[in-house]
Amino acid sequence: MAHALRLAARGLGNVWPNPAVGCVLVRDGIVVGRGWTQPGGRPHAEVRALEQAGPLAEGATAYVTLEPCAHHGKTPPCTDALIAAKVARVITALTDPDPRVSGKGHALLRAAGISVTEGVLGPEATHLNAGFLKRVTQGLPFVTLKLAASLDGRTATASGESRWITGPEARRKVHALRLAHDAVMVGSGTALADDPDLTVRDMGAVKQPIRIVLDRLLKHSPQSRLGRTAKDHPVWLVHAPSAPDAAKSAWEATGATLIEAPETNAHLDLQAALQILATKGLTRVLSEGGSTVAAALVKAGLADEFAMFTGGVLIGAEGHPAFGQSSLLELSEAIRPNLLGIENIGKDTLSQWSLDN
Repeated sequence: MAHALRLAARGLGNVWPNPAVGCVLVRDGIVVGRGWTQPGGRPHAEVRALEQAGPLAEGATAYVTLEPCAHHGKTPPCTDALIAAKVARVITALTDPDPRVSGKGHALLRAAGISVTEGVLGPEATHLNAGFLKRVTQGLPFVTLKLAASLDGRTATASGESRWITGPEARRKVHALRLAHDAVMVGSGTALADDPDLTVRDMGAVKQPIRIVLDRLLKHSPQSRLGRTAKDHPVWLVHAPSAPDAAKSAWEATGATLIEAPETNAHLDLQAALQILATKGLTRVLSEGGSTVAAALVKAGLADEFAMFTGGVLIGAEGHPAFGQSSLLELSEAIRPNLLGIENIGKDTLSQWSLDN
C-alpha cells in the first residue's frame, strides 16, 4: 500500500477534479501491475494496473489507495474491471466519500466473491487526498499557504525588496509545490507589487497549474505577465460584482477567465470564492498571496497547511511582516498549528504545519 500511495502522489495537481489514486497488483509475491490516475483523471489507476498485468491479474491481490469506483461516468466502473479480471482480493486504504461510490464499490466486490480488506494506511491516504476529500465533503478546496521569510519573520525590506530571501534550492522546491497543486493563488496586492508569472519552471514539460488572482476591482493590469500569457496557461480572476466593466472587457480579451464572487465590507467573501473554485473542480490550492491574504484565510478558517520557507537572513523590524494583522489581544487566543515536519533545503529550511480545519 505504501508503494501504491507513492504512485498516487504522481497524480497530484494533474487529475482534478478526480482523486489521485494508486494501484499495485501482486501475485505470488511478485508485482505484476502498477498504475496511477492519469492526467485529466483518466484512465483510472486500477485500469492501468490491470492493463499492465494482463492475464496475470487473475488470482492477484489489488492494493488500491481509494475504494474502486462503482458508477458509470465517462468510463466504466473500476469494480467491474477488477471483477472481470478475476482478482482474488482487494485491499483499500479509504472509502470514497463520493455519494456515487461510498461503500458501493466494496459491496460489489464482496458480492462477486472477492475478499476485501479496508483501512490499510488510511491516515496516509487521507493526507494524500485531502484536497479531493475536502471538496467532496465540505465543498471547499484544500488550501496550503506558502510563505518565505527571513529568520526574523520578514518577507521584504522596508523598500519592498524581496528577491531573494531564500536560495535557488528553496525556490525550486516552490516550483515542485506548485506542480503538486491544481492552482496557485495570489491577492491583488502581490500581483501589483511583484507582477508574478506563477508558472512551474525548469521542471520539464509539465501541466501548468491554474493561476488565480483575488482581485476585487480588477486592478491588476491586463498588460501584466499574467495577462500576456493567459492564452498560453490559464488565468482566473476572482472579482466582485462592483468590478468596472472596462476592466472586465480588457481581461476577457486576454483569454483569462473571470469569476464573480460576493463581497462583504469592501472585501471579497473568501469562503464564497473558494466554494466557487471547488464547484469548478479545484481540490488543491497553493496560496502565495502574501501576508494579507494569508491572515485572511487563516482568520476565516479556510487554510489547511502552512509551507514556511525560512532563509538565513535578518532584515529588521521595519521590514514587511510575513503575516498580516490578526487583532490578537491575548496569547491564549493565538492559533497553534501542528508541526508536520522540517526539511533542510540548501541553506534554508522548510517547515510544514497543519491547521487541522
